[in-house]
Amino acid sequence: MEIRKRGLSKLESYWGISQDDVSAESCGEARGGLRVSEREDSGRDSQNWYRLSIPPLWPWQTVVIAAGLVLAVLTGLAHAWCVYSIHENLLWFSHLKEVEREISFRTECGLYYSYYKQMLRAPSIQQGLSELISDNATESKRTINLLRRMNIYQEVFLGVLYRILPIQAYLEPVYFYIYTVFSLQAVYVIALFITSWLLSGSWLAGALTGVWYILNRVDTTRVEFTVSLRENWSLPFFALQIAAITCYLRPHLKPIQQKVVLWLMFLATLCFCLTWQFNQFILLVQALIIFTLDCLDLISTEQVTCLYLVQVSSLLSVWLLQFCNSMILGSLALSFIVAALFVKHFQRGLKTGGLAARLGKLLLHTVLVLALTFTINYLAKQALQLRSDEHIFKFIKSKFGLGPTRDFDASLYLCEEAFGLLPLDTFDRLAGTLLAYPYLVTLIVLLVMLALVTLANLCDSSAVGRPQKGRGEARPICMRADVAYNLLHTVFFGLLALGTMRMKYLWTGHMCAFAAYGVCGKELWSLCLNMIHCNTKTKLRLIRYTLPLVILCFLYHKFWPKLMTELSELREFYDPDTVELMTWISSKTPKKAVFAGSMQLLAGIKLCTGRVLTNHPHYEDRALRERTRQVYQIYAHQSPEEVHGILRTAGADFVVMEDSICYERRHGRGCRLRDLLDLANGHIMDGPGDNDPDLVHASHPRFCESVKTDGPAYTALFTRVFQNKTFHVYKLRRGKKRAKGDREPVAMEDKTH
Repeated sequence: MEIRKRGLSKLESYWGISQDDVSAESCGEARGGLRVSEREDSGRDSQNWYRLSIPPLWPWQTVVIAAGLVLAVLTGLAHAWCVYSIHENLLWFSHLKEVEREISFRTECGLYYSYYKQMLRAPSIQQGLSELISDNATESKRTINLLRRMNIYQEVFLGVLYRILPIQAYLEPVYFYIYTVFSLQAVYVIALFITSWLLSGSWLAGALTGVWYILNRVDTTRVEFTVSLRENWSLPFFALQIAAITCYLRPHLKPIQQKVVLWLMFLATLCFCLTWQFNQFILLVQALIIFTLDCLDLISTEQVTCLYLVQVSSLLSVWLLQFCNSMILGSLALSFIVAALFVKHFQRGLKTGGLAARLGKLLLHTVLVLALTFTINYLAKQALQLRSDEHIFKFIKSKFGLGPTRDFDASLYLCEEAFGLLPLDTFDRLAGTLLAYPYLVTLIVLLVMLALVTLANLCDSSAVGRPQKGRGEARPICMRADVAYNLLHTVFFGLLALGTMRMKYLWTGHMCAFAAYGVCGKELWSLCLNMIHCNTKTKLRLIRYTLPLVILCFLYHKFWPKLMTELSELREFYDPDTVELMTWISSKTPKKAVFAGSMQLLAGIKLCTGRVLTNHPHYEDRALRERTRQVYQIYAHQSPEEVHGILRTAGADFVVMEDSICYERRHGRGCRLRDLLDLANGHIMDGPGDNDPDLVHASHPRFCESVKTDGPAYTALFTRVFQNKTFHVYKLRRGKKRAKGDREPVAMEDKTH
């Protein structure tokens, strides 16, 4: 009977089904567990008996698994339908004109979508790729490789796919694009469903995960109004990678199963890295999680090495696909992994000795890895002359008060709400759907268990790397490696989200899966029932299956009417000023005309009109950041000659100024764009309030205001050619008499900055 139980445990662990009818001793066979089986299976005969005994149970197991997979797909499709319906209702998207649809791709979303549009309009696929590799329309006076600079392989792939599939007659290109993005959101929910199912052993946890994700949509996704944002492409693959890691760390996987899961993990990581420029920072956090698991002896050396190699191979593959993008080789993630593997290889006795000795060795190990990481990273950046990502580190330094607060690039991030601390009302919303309570309880209990497991592992160095023998040596606390990984995952990314609100989308989705595991998993309930001395299989099964059903019924009763009301609420896109501007540019300006202005507006101009830009929202290039700061002098205290010289240097023919920026009220004093420019230029800010003593009064009026007066100094250099209630477009004069004089302010400007 004991052999049969162990055989069932292996089968159920493989399929991810509840093990209520199996001895709890199987938990200890995981790498991070502290409770181990008493004996190994006795001989080949008992294994053959096990194989003959299991097949009669397969039909029932197949039915359960099939039902769970069907429910996972239905839950994912429900979420995709919700976000599509809200997107349609917010904009009345199906009734918009083409220019209005394109304007709805706000800020950087419009820039990315323009390359999909460019691939479709190219005479051939080969020419479309060639134009992207040698692009001279995105940044004036520069030819850049867009596939190297930007993460737009998804637009290229969809453009090629739309051209070769026989769907042009009945599906518009824009719908093919947004349907793909919304379908990926279904994949995201399915991946979270599978993760919670693997952790808990019950697909009821997956159903609860999906419902929580949909009801907390405000905090889990923003895809309905930022369709082409990079995170909407990459996070579904990140969720698939987490599900693959969870499966890989489960016990009883055969070698062939481990290889399959590792390949799935690699493909998911590759797609994640290829679709988002911030992939290296996310992988750095994940590498720190793996490093922590290794230091606490919760996963094996082989697993650590395999997980690191998956990350490295994915980053190097993206490096090749992006035409040897130096930012990847100079990433902290790659430097950290190389340092961790190098130090680990030469520190043989790290996990030996008593508690004090092991803590000292771990501290030394951590210091060595971090020191080697920064050394490798510094040398790599010096060798590659890499400075493209320095604005990220400026932002981090300024956020913690370690760097200059007047830096324009850092302040531009710090003043945006998305890069501030996570608002407290987020937890009120999460608590309203009953998500926060089981999440916090699960988090606290598992952190205590993790501390006890870690302490026991560090104290018992003799148990490292080998199973314990005998009933007397079994420890009462158990934590599987897959549970430990997901625990640290939610802790690390939770801290990241608390510090930067935009990063909450990496956390809240996994929070749903983690909380559902707490509700449906047996570890926590077994612990609670043991404390009151009434732990039986029947009671454990009753709680694990009843509680999620009760929560689902409550959520249905409370939120289903609200959800239906929200899905039926109709709105309409309305932005006549921007439509008028785009229409005028398309009909009244040369196709090769170069436009200067704000990054957000220029992305829309690129998409709607195809005109050349001076700058754009993809901020991952040092030269482009410097040009953007120069172009933004149109909103600073500058003379018309200086502004004209700057714009002429950037190659601009037209400049578009926005009243919403010139007279900005969205941000408070000190965070308005004009204030950031004044501080960077050393000028006193407008309006009442304190100023630093070293700031001085500007010698010129604010350009965006004074140019509207049509004074002689301005009309000699700028001609107003278009205006409405929001936008003012000026054409730069290019008279021969001014050509020589234009260069003088530019040279002075370069020396100044």
